[in-house]
Amino acid sequence: MSGIEVITFGCRLNTYESEVMKAQAEKAGLNNAVLVNTCAVTGEAVRQARQAIRRARRDNPHARIIVTGCAAQTEKQTFAAMAEVDAVLGNEEKLTSASYRGLPDFGVSAEEKLRVNDIMSVKATAPQMVRHIDGHVRAFIQVQNGCDHRCTFCIIPYGRGNSRSVPMGAVVDQARNLVDGGYREIVLTGVDATSYGGDLPGAPTLGLLAKTLLKQIPDIRRLRLSSIDSIEADAHLMDLIADEPRFMPHLHLSLQHGDDMMLKRMKRRHLRADALRFIEDARRLRPEMSFGADMIAGFPTETEEMFENAVRLAEEAGIAHLHVFPYSPRPGTPAARMPQLDRSLVKDRAARLRATGHRLHQSHLDGMIGTRQWLLVENNGLAHTENFTLVAAPGLRPGELVPVTITGHNGKHLDMQLTAAAAA
Repeated sequence: MSGIEVITFGCRLNTYESEVMKAQAEKAGLNNAVLVNTCAVTGEAVRQARQAIRRARRDNPHARIIVTGCAAQTEKQTFAAMAEVDAVLGNEEKLTSASYRGLPDFGVSAEEKLRVNDIMSVKATAPQMVRHIDGHVRAFIQVQNGCDHRCTFCIIPYGRGNSRSVPMGAVVDQARNLVDGGYREIVLTGVDATSYGGDLPGAPTLGLLAKTLLKQIPDIRRLRLSSIDSIEADAHLMDLIADEPRFMPHLHLSLQHGDDMMLKRMKRRHLRADALRFIEDARRLRPEMSFGADMIAGFPTETEEMFENAVRLAEEAGIAHLHVFPYSPRPGTPAARMPQLDRSLVKDRAARLRATGHRLHQSHLDGMIGTRQWLLVENNGLAHTENFTLVAAPGLRPGELVPVTITGHNGKHLDMQLTAAAAA
């Protein structure tokens, strides 16, 4: 091979950072290389990264393979010990061109491969400017990194460090740059995005940042948030939900569970009633609002009654896009030391919660039939509505905003017909 190939796992923040990595590696003159940007959120994510590294070596026997990302930060020795890996970069190091210069030669020891610092020593997030998000018609912008909270199941703070925000002016400049480049939709992303601004002068909030972007860049057609912790939602965010049509009516929530005892043992900062109240308030302000959510099944000490409370929360909240994770113990986290459930029970509960999510999604699709929607067309013959529902859009040009009427669905995505205005 020639050039640089990037393999990305995990979140939208990783997708954004992969663009930065590629630009910095090219700036350093790196060539004939595969950059693997890993995720550490589950053991399965780490396993998939290791599998991809082995495959990359088989496909590119003479390329340099450089591994980075959250799993490389938290399990650096694991990746350094792989014969297929030429270098391991930490989450901070991956974003600077100097890290890609003078990389170790093939066949060096595991220690010589490592360029991973103490992520907790990083106190600021340097603004990064990208002009393109490869393969995406929506543009992701990093507004925050790291997390100050210590949920008992989560390894990510040890991969990302403590919370630090990108200054508002830098975010505005990045957004303007991407909109000028033709992007119709901007997605603000971070590890704990709703903690945005706490470390900046004047402590601006995520809602205020979003308001500022929409005010200063009128050409933003659609603005989204990648994922939020609803307990941190501020008054500015609620104003946007109520009054700003360019702020998309979809929020992905970090719920994790629906039982108060489980939420306390997870060291979450909200209770069941808090989540339901936020969802009710948002829907009151904007009835077409849809919600996605992350939920964990089979957390240590979870009883059948506790699990049923999680199921009921998803049902009561009407979660349209439910992401279910079977609990995966992460070494170094408090939850990994708690009494564990049998793996077969964890898998069974995850399957049952996914079945609930499937039923809720079908109900959501049914409710969309007959509505008029604006679609943003993707690169794969699909599109998303404003409330982030997937629609089949064969033959339409990627990146276009198109008005349609929803005519039905196939259980996975909606079907549509162009409106008369679009057809004309």
